[in-house]
Amino acid sequence: HPVPPSALRRRRSPPAASATALHAKKKKGGNKAKDAALAALEALEAQADGPAAAAGGGAATATLDWDEEDEPLSKKEQMALEKKRKKEAKKAQKAAPPAAAVDSLAWDEDEPLSKKEQMALEKKRLKEAKKAAKQDERAEASEMEEIKKNKRKKALAALAEMEAAELAAGSVNEDDGADEQPKLSKKEMKELKKKQAKQAEKEEKKQKKKAAKKLGLSVEEYEAKEAAGELDGPPTAVNGDAAAAAAEAPAAPAVNGAGPPSEAAEPAKPKKVKLTAEEIIRKERPPPRIRVMESSQPDYTALRLENIAITFRDQPVLKSATWGVQTGDRIGLVGANGAGKTTQLRILAGELEPTAGDVVKSSKDLRVAMLRQEFVDELVLTRSLRDEFMSVFVEEAAIMDDLAAAEKELGEMTGDDPDAMQEVLDRMAKLQDKADTKNVGALDSRVAKIMDLMGFEKEEGDYAVSAFSGGWKMRIGLGKVLLQEPNILLLDEPTNHLDLESVEWLEAFLRNQNIPMVIVSHDREFLDQVCTKIVDAEGGICTEYNGNYSQFLKLKKARMDSWQASYNAQEKKIKEERQWINKFRIKQPQAVKQREAQLEKLMKSPDYVQKPPFVGKPFRFRFPDAPRLSPEVAEVRGLSHGYGDGANRLFEDSDLFIEKGDRIAIIGPNGSGKSTLLRILMGKEDPDEGSAKFLGQNVFPSYFEQNQADVLDLDMTVVDTVQAASNTQSYNELRALLGQFLFKGDNVEKKIENLSGGEKARLSLCCMMLKESNLLILDEPTNHLDIPAKEMLEEALQHFDGSVVVISHDRFFISKVATTIVAIEDKKLVKYGGDYKFYMDKSKDFKKKVEARYFAGGSRIGNAPVIDLEELNKPKKKNFGGAKNAGMVTRKDKGVKNAKRQNRK
Repeated sequence: HPVPPSALRRRRSPPAASATALHAKKKKGGNKAKDAALAALEALEAQADGPAAAAGGGAATATLDWDEEDEPLSKKEQMALEKKRKKEAKKAQKAAPPAAAVDSLAWDEDEPLSKKEQMALEKKRLKEAKKAAKQDERAEASEMEEIKKNKRKKALAALAEMEAAELAAGSVNEDDGADEQPKLSKKEMKELKKKQAKQAEKEEKKQKKKAAKKLGLSVEEYEAKEAAGELDGPPTAVNGDAAAAAAEAPAAPAVNGAGPPSEAAEPAKPKKVKLTAEEIIRKERPPPRIRVMESSQPDYTALRLENIAITFRDQPVLKSATWGVQTGDRIGLVGANGAGKTTQLRILAGELEPTAGDVVKSSKDLRVAMLRQEFVDELVLTRSLRDEFMSVFVEEAAIMDDLAAAEKELGEMTGDDPDAMQEVLDRMAKLQDKADTKNVGALDSRVAKIMDLMGFEKEEGDYAVSAFSGGWKMRIGLGKVLLQEPNILLLDEPTNHLDLESVEWLEAFLRNQNIPMVIVSHDREFLDQVCTKIVDAEGGICTEYNGNYSQFLKLKKARMDSWQASYNAQEKKIKEERQWINKFRIKQPQAVKQREAQLEKLMKSPDYVQKPPFVGKPFRFRFPDAPRLSPEVAEVRGLSHGYGDGANRLFEDSDLFIEKGDRIAIIGPNGSGKSTLLRILMGKEDPDEGSAKFLGQNVFPSYFEQNQADVLDLDMTVVDTVQAASNTQSYNELRALLGQFLFKGDNVEKKIENLSGGEKARLSLCCMMLKESNLLILDEPTNHLDIPAKEMLEEALQHFDGSVVVISHDRFFISKVATTIVAIEDKKLVKYGGDYKFYMDKSKDFKKKVEARYFAGGSRIGNAPVIDLEELNKPKKKNFGGAKNAGMVTRKDKGVKNAKRQNRK
């Protein structure tokens, strides 16, 4: 039945009003009510369009069951209808996807979205877009990484297969599976082969090192024996095929059919062999060279080091040493023990090849002669003085021996064989020409001249070398060096064992020589008197300073102060720059990037100021606590002694008494018998007359000989030497003791032959400390020690609670250590009851001579410090808190609450 117009009007009017009410309510309630109202309104409009629409929306029409009369709906009916519509809207919202609802809101022409809704919608879209982009990037990165890994694996597998085929058949066979694997370019193949060859070479070196270590040899000795065929079978022959075995390993499954070549296992990578510091330097820098100056004047002599570096295995000694000596120079080479001073002298003398750098000479036939620290070891004590000087002329002596043998052979001939006689005569003529060229006939006069120059008498030429003291032996060594007629003279610690008179003679002698020379010494006064230039070796680098030692001290201090100031200013600027970078990293990323690049460029540029060398921890130690000692320690009574059947008399009826707590220094000129007295006291030598002995039963002496460092086994390491000298100490205790003597880290594995003279002396002192002692007998303990080491030895002796007897030519050392002076005067032992300053005051002439040698910036001789050991060793009382006068009542009203009120009463 057709719906009357009045009913249609009546049906449409309430929903319109209801929709308007719902729209107004939506602003308060939200989007759900709006959706429900719109859905109901659309259903009603579709029903009103005709029967077809009514059929499609019958359910909605059925819900609107109004009377045919023109009566409006009651308020109750409207509320029920509204409630029903809300339920249907909720169901529709659950059934429909959220995007549809959003789209319906977004494209509703009648009801536009608010600004807040638009912002929320835009924010949601951006968030979803970023999330999707990140997921895409991650997926793409993981895919690329997987592709790279697969490509590398396939490339390595293909290379292994190709090498296996080359080893097996001698050629590369391409199969069908090769097309499936990625092909490597020629450059990639070359790099891979080069890498594998290097790895195989490293592995071979490692195996050689292990084998040499098992046999107790160095790598060089092992290689030499291997080359000579002295080894049963080199283990490197087995390990040398490591590269081939590694290459064949991945090819095995393909041959046996276990799997395709692409699935073959990766080749076994050889272990990385860590290169030593020496090998790294040789690899990075060009090899060392000896160059000759292109143009130099005839009378000009020069020898120079340029960028010299030297490393013993993993122990760098020099990094970049550049300095030189030329005509008119007397250079003092100074530095701490182990700084490489003796090493540089050996490089200049041509005895040692540097790891890198150049040695530049003024002429090809430059003659360089060197007086070593251990020159005494080169002397043959049984020879006469003249024969010892003549031993320098080795080549000339060989010519004279051959000439004498030819003359003898000619004298034995009878004349029956004229051809043989003519042959001998021709040989004699050639030998005579060589002898004339070498000026053999003038050798005796040259020796006599040197003997006179060194201060020897003519009749002393027949004396045995053993009859001379340490100072005179130094003159013998220096004379032998000068007989070589060198163009450049190198002196390594020439003042060791010399008394003041000998040092003054040597100073005057060297100043009068025109030969360019390089002197290594720790005697600051000697360097100040002789040198015209100082080269300071510090931190592997050498720095030249013009002037003597006192001038060097001023210039070095000014240089170090300026260096430290520049470094501090630079570090302050870098710190401020980094603070700015960290502050603006987010706000100004582009500017931060530019500043970081500038900062990195500065730190890599040559203008960057390196940190000044750090003065490390000083050499510090204490002698072990001395066992209990009796008041009477030792006695020398009626001592008479000499050498050469009484010709060289040292002592005549001499007496000396040593008590507990004495710190005695024995002084005297060279050859006066100081070391002999100590040897007699230790029982190493018997006196001609009298006695020298220890008195107490509990005297435990410890003797440090003059050449104590020379008795060390050169083939042993530092830690092995200490372990051999120890009794009950553990390994950790020995390492701690070595650390006190500045042997730390890899330094304990150094061989004795690679140690400097000062390091050997420190090691000898370290070994001496492993034995408890209450009497120290020290013969020249400061030889080879640098200034800090001497100062620490002084402090250790000052705090030793036993007795000390010491011999030294170092006046400053004696003035710090000795409280009693025993001087050898007129073959007697004269005891002075005071320190070295007290002894100097007794002789004005001697005091004047000593004070004349003072230099600016140097030390002055003063009184020996007196240390109260009993006070130091006294145990300190434990403090449990409170004042010292806590038990004393100083106020009667202390503790009373109302003190003022109490006082009033």
